[in-house]
Amino acid sequence: MNSTTADLTALRAALVERLKDLRETSERTADNRRPVELDQTSVGRVSRIDAMQVQAIAVASEQRRHDEARRIEAAIKRIDEGEYGYCTACGEEIAEKRIEADPTVATCIRCAA
Repeated sequence: MNSTTADLTALRAALVERLKDLRETSERTADNRRPVELDQTSVGRVSRIDAMQVQAIAVASEQRRHDEARRIEAAIKRIDEGEYGYCTACGEEIAEKRIEADPTVATCIRCAA
């Protein structure tokens, strides 16, 4: 990859900031992922179903945040080790447009297929 040290430093800083945002969002939304109480006296049936749907959406969102965080951590590690921009499967350089589309991408288009 033809990135300068300054480019990689800026990219790393942006990735670290995104990772921080993901973790903060995860902490802020932890209550939404807690199991829904099944107490008939405090919540009606329809309200409980709505709460369960909200909880399921929150759990799915947390899983997406977790997956993105893992990709970001791996990209930061590749930057730190001087391997960023190269396919983790075949070692070839990843196309610049592919990296621009997703800075956390770890494989070239050939290996991704």
